[in-house]
Amino acid sequence: MKLAIVTAYPPSKVTLNEYAYHLVKQFRQKQEVTELILLTDRTDGAKDLEFTEAGCKITVKECWSFNSYKNIFSVTKAINKTQPDSVLFNLQFMKFGDKKVAAALGLMLPLVCKLKRIPNVVLLHNILEEVDLGSAGFTSNKLMQKIYGFIGTTLTKLILQADSVAVTMQKYVDILEAKYGAKNVKLIPHGTFEIPAEPDYNLPKGPLQIMTFGKFGTYKKVEGMIEAVEMVRKSTGLDLEVVIAGTDNPNVPGYLESVKDTYSHVPNVRFTGYVEEEDVPVIFNESAVVVFPYTSTTGSSGVLHQAGSYGKAVVMPDLGDLALLVQDEGYKGEFFEPTSVESLALAIEALVTNEAHRLNIAMANYKAATAHPMSEIAQMYLETFKQIIDKKQVVNPLINSETKEVVL
Repeated sequence: MKLAIVTAYPPSKVTLNEYAYHLVKQFRQKQEVTELILLTDRTDGAKDLEFTEAGCKITVKECWSFNSYKNIFSVTKAINKTQPDSVLFNLQFMKFGDKKVAAALGLMLPLVCKLKRIPNVVLLHNILEEVDLGSAGFTSNKLMQKIYGFIGTTLTKLILQADSVAVTMQKYVDILEAKYGAKNVKLIPHGTFEIPAEPDYNLPKGPLQIMTFGKFGTYKKVEGMIEAVEMVRKSTGLDLEVVIAGTDNPNVPGYLESVKDTYSHVPNVRFTGYVEEEDVPVIFNESAVVVFPYTSTTGSSGVLHQAGSYGKAVVMPDLGDLALLVQDEGYKGEFFEPTSVESLALAIEALVTNEAHRLNIAMANYKAATAHPMSEIAQMYLETFKQIIDKKQVVNPLINSETKEVVL
């Protein structure tokens, strides 16, 4: 199979680029895949293709840009030129831009593939029905939220024109089937990027590192975490370091610099900036606790799966998709009320003062993470494509598999 993937890809800073990297890493090792065609966003640096494992040929076509109105044409042109057998879209609603028209035009691409009779699957990481538009940084205006809701419903209908739509949580399947009458939605778990050998769960000498990882400033804010760790320091006397690993959310430039200035008087607060792929294991392995300082959620959490793969205890808000992941996939953590610094402090304290409790959660999370390695997830997508191709051949056996044209 000559498989094309429409996605952002490292060194891109557009969302979901890390997920694409790990999907590509697995797809290229599958015997069914003869060539991978990456239809990516344009970046200044070269694409990260330095894989150590043997694999198939990879062709990169940088053919779209964030917020460009031309993406639907440039990506279609690239598809026409490369002639893939199947196309996978790695999407969320703002993948092609945060401007409404640019975003909508990009999301029409699965329909274009369907009209061209190219088997296509959309991996949809979130659905707007489950996004708190105010907390997530879209809008707090009630009228605008209704408008966004209408736009979201329209875009969802567009996406559902794909041959198959894969979502990462069962709740998403239930909503799309109930609200839209969709018959082409299936659950494919998020998966875990890397599955290292089971850690020994021991922590490095020095201060206990309380770490958070991501893009901050909208529904992920770190002020409460810094204040909570200060409270734990005072109540326990423990040597704790706050590690804020990541960058500003693109919608809130300058956020972390502002936090750094505001809390400059607080000792042992470290801002790492952007974390390169090869440095991710170090950040997680050195951490005692991984905190999710979220006020809402916008989809299945890649960071939770990463934390689990490195055997880490986590502190999570008791809301939305994170709570569902605990229920559905077996993750464990200490929970806190999203708007309460005191509640967050108690959750952190419960882990840093009770080693047996921390280890119990860390081990449970490693077990949950290893249940869905990315190699298994990639295979699920290949099986989905096979089902689509088989169905198309049954429906219309006169379609030429090489040209995608009807044979008369």
